[in-house]
Amino acid sequence: MHIWWIDPFHGGSHAAVTTGYAAHSQHRLTLITLSQAGGWRWRMRGAALTLARMVSERHDVPDLIVTTDMLDLATFRALTRHRLGHVPMVIYFHENQLTYPLPPGRKRDDAFAWINLTGALVADAVIFNSEFHRRDFLTALPSLLRRYHDYHELQAVGQIAAKALVLPPGLDLPPLPPRPPRDPTAPPVIVWNARWEYDKQPQVVMAALEYLAAQGIDFRLIVTGEHIDPVADDLVAARQRWAAQTIHWGFAANRAAYLHLLQQADIVVSAAIQEFFGLAILEALACGCVPVLPARLNYPDLIPPEWYADCLYADDADLPTTLARTVARLPELAQRDWAALAEPYRWHNLAPRYDAVLADLAAPVS
Repeated sequence: MHIWWIDPFHGGSHAAVTTGYAAHSQHRLTLITLSQAGGWRWRMRGAALTLARMVSERHDVPDLIVTTDMLDLATFRALTRHRLGHVPMVIYFHENQLTYPLPPGRKRDDAFAWINLTGALVADAVIFNSEFHRRDFLTALPSLLRRYHDYHELQAVGQIAAKALVLPPGLDLPPLPPRPPRDPTAPPVIVWNARWEYDKQPQVVMAALEYLAAQGIDFRLIVTGEHIDPVADDLVAARQRWAAQTIHWGFAANRAAYLHLLQQADIVVSAAIQEFFGLAILEALACGCVPVLPARLNYPDLIPPEWYADCLYADDADLPTTLARTVARLPELAQRDWAALAEPYRWHNLAPRYDAVLADLAAPVS
């Protein structure tokens, strides 16, 4: 089967899913992409026009088209209807603009949420990256539809729900060497591998580190996530504050360097208020890190319920004491096979599931 995977915002986790699946699929994938350089707002507004032109210049026609929530699929489908009207089109939701949390003081632009809504309506199938995301999106739709004074069209929610599926993103990891046994006399190494942005709440993580220091708990620190503004005042202050404890601070030079950093860490921590899946946490789990995560978003679905009490905390105020307790129990918790939690998400295990689902979606209706 020939699939066009159209990625209008090709970078980060979006690109990881696109290229990871393409490398492991038994189907033939053609990647048609635009970079992230134009910004997500422009991609959602303008990518449909550009991509419609790009595909009109091609001589082949696929069996199936998969695109993402960053494309105005309704406009794209209208612009390509003469040539591609018979081709099933699927939309994959990495995130959505109905429930993505906004920074303080910013008002939501419902035009982007509406693009997500109409894209889901015209798609032949809607794939979410987690069950949490599917529920979150469908729950938010009625509020968007009721925002206007008449013709609420609430039946659209059921129409989208009826064709909604879940396929998690895959992990593209090389075979990792076994972790050497921990030196019980060495201070624990804490890694924070999220972007330094409001939706990942760096201030909450830094406050938890202050609590450890106030309690006299020694630790080492790895901060390896994207820094949107590397000279932001809070980032510079935190880097200076923890310089003595820091093993590494900044985006890793390459994938191998990033995985090497994760393999040096004992504990991975998150305080995110936006996480539709949690790929970075899975990467840390694959490297053997003990997780300390908020009991919200998709995180509970990544952890067995019998381990919730050991690694999930109730709210931001609970993070400092939970982190301290994890440090105290590290010799015990480190013995668990955290890497096994990531194994089902490796592409060699997940790609056959994608292949089967997409083949079914491409099959003509009898």
